[in-house]
Amino acid sequence: MVESYKTIYRGCSGEIVMKKSRFIANILPVETEEEAGEFIDEIKKKYWDARHNCTAYIIGTENPIMHCSDDGEPSKTAGRPMLDVLLNHGLTNLVVVVTRYFGGTLLGTGGLVKAYQSATIEGLNQANIITKTLGYKMEISTDYNFVGKIQYYIAGENIPTLSSEYTDIVKLTIIIPISLKDELEKKIAEITNGQAVLEKIDTMYYSIINNKIEVYPN
Repeated sequence: MVESYKTIYRGCSGEIVMKKSRFIANILPVETEEEAGEFIDEIKKKYWDARHNCTAYIIGTENPIMHCSDDGEPSKTAGRPMLDVLLNHGLTNLVVVVTRYFGGTLLGTGGLVKAYQSATIEGLNQANIITKTLGYKMEISTDYNFVGKIQYYIAGENIPTLSSEYTDIVKLTIIIPISLKDELEKKIAEITNGQAVLEKIDTMYYSIINNKIEVYPN
């Protein structure tokens, strides 16, 4: 798994008009080709009376699956330019459908490329682009003497706390980038004189959105 990747938080849409033709971009985060296909079918049903519903998607991180379709537009004037926008933004795990309502004026190949790219960009302008980081979910078990020092340290390092449990001991569940594991273990041992127990619970992607943590179990 890659250490991080960019995608969008939730579905979004944008629209442009070029020489009276409407280009409506609908974009959705997806994890599989099946999800992408379902979304494409949904948009085609919604805009059943449109001239074209052109598509592009990227699925995966290490060896991503890439697909694009011109849906009747001249070859390489729609789907590929849309896919190039996603690639240029460094995005994955998303699908875009650009619907065209023909306005009566031919745009030419150059005009079509510009229109489909511009519509895709406008859709992404409405998106919340996020970074998903591969992290370790860790549990710190300690007595009450060291809680304040541990919390001060993790707050200073901007390490998200997922939960806190206070019984006869304190258990803090946190999530960190995988690259910080060794440093965290060393620092916690230093702070608590080796008395705290640090355990890796899981490996998962996470993101911080509007100062809130979102985790994505594998």
